[in-house]
Amino acid sequence: MAIVKILEQCQVSAPQGSVPSSTLPLTFWDMPWLQVWCPVQRLFFFDFPHPTNHFLHTLLPILKHSLSLSLQHFFPFASNLVLPPDPLHLHPYLLYRDGDSLPFTVAESSADFSGLVSDSPTDLADLHHLVPMLPSPSTLEDGTRLIPLMTIQVTVLTNSGLAICIAFAHVAGDGRAFHHFMKFWAAVCRARGNLGSLPAGSPPLPCHSRDIIEDPKGLKLVYLKELPKIELKSMEFAPFVSDVSSDKVRATFVLKRDQVDQIKRWVSIRCIGDGTGTTHISTFVLTCSLMWVCMIKSEESHDQRLDEPCKLIFLADCRNHPDFTIPSAYFGSCLTIPIVVLERGRLVGENGFVEAVNAIESRVRERKSDPLTGAEKIMSDLRNLSKSEQPALTIAGSPRLGAYETDFGWGKPRKSEVVHIEFFGCISLPDSRQSEVAIEIGVALRRTRMSSFADNLEKQLRNIN
Repeated sequence: MAIVKILEQCQVSAPQGSVPSSTLPLTFWDMPWLQVWCPVQRLFFFDFPHPTNHFLHTLLPILKHSLSLSLQHFFPFASNLVLPPDPLHLHPYLLYRDGDSLPFTVAESSADFSGLVSDSPTDLADLHHLVPMLPSPSTLEDGTRLIPLMTIQVTVLTNSGLAICIAFAHVAGDGRAFHHFMKFWAAVCRARGNLGSLPAGSPPLPCHSRDIIEDPKGLKLVYLKELPKIELKSMEFAPFVSDVSSDKVRATFVLKRDQVDQIKRWVSIRCIGDGTGTTHISTFVLTCSLMWVCMIKSEESHDQRLDEPCKLIFLADCRNHPDFTIPSAYFGSCLTIPIVVLERGRLVGENGFVEAVNAIESRVRERKSDPLTGAEKIMSDLRNLSKSEQPALTIAGSPRLGAYETDFGWGKPRKSEVVHIEFFGCISLPDSRQSEVAIEIGVALRRTRMSSFADNLEKQLRNIN
């Protein structure tokens, strides 16, 4: 285990008086995330071949100052979720008060940087000391909970690298909102805290107006009626603590561009042959299909029924969708949550990959046509999935979010990890670090199952070749 030393713990806030006290109502896009309370944990690794003192004296002051200036515009991450005891009558909302801040931790670790940024299977426990925990909520006299939404830890791996890890609650904002914040913070840092001289191409200011959110199906009322069913009063809002005794490992798999082109040709030929006509397949659909089939085939128990329904969940961003008037800079959650269902026997069969492609592509086309199809049931669907013995495979992140475009002034990330995939059987799909790689896939599994998963993936790719 790495030796970890906490060097500093402080609070960072927007400049005093720069942001008026504000309340932001939750929209119907935000409400489903009240019952998915695993914090998002995004980790960025950067090359930094310098001693800790160099970081503390040269980079840390500007990193904290630029964060403060960024929170002036991204203040919801420093705010609290207000959760009344009777959320059906007094709705939950985000509350920012002048001076609100988020925890900021600086640490030093003896961990092996080269191992942490490796694609090879590595113990998940090796990442845990880099991940900050969200503070516990406070409770007012009337039972109202005030729940912090973000915390940050910067860890120096002496003479080799830096790790910046952010844990935040999804109800505060989705992946696009988060990466908008990260790139803005990085741009301010590159400008050494001078907001008037941000680099060309820096992200725009966020849009916080909730008035632009239309609710044509009255979904907010539908979701509010669902809140009592998820027992918000007894929900565990304490920070997730990883099971360090687990034998889970994480690994990164890559698909090169020529591989993806070959897979697309292979799938197109078979789709034309079976009459489905699904010939223009995105890299996202192909990757999700490939991962789903290999994940099901790698299951350690082999006594499941072939007629058992298997589920895959992906997230679809609705900013700039023609059915809505939501700009790309909108800050908040703006995701639909499609669920794909396919019987196990079809996934593990000889034509399983093409079956998966057709099923996922069908849901993608459906969401492009009507993003809110089935949205009335999403909270009950998620609640039922949480009780199911057969967990769904969830796709976290997206190559379109541009995690590797986050540059604080010491180069782009050497690697970016989605740590929370270890909790819910997720896989992550960040963008690629290398031009010849089309997509990266982050996977966290028990060590024996990881070996089986890798074998199945290699076999599937070999069959396509």
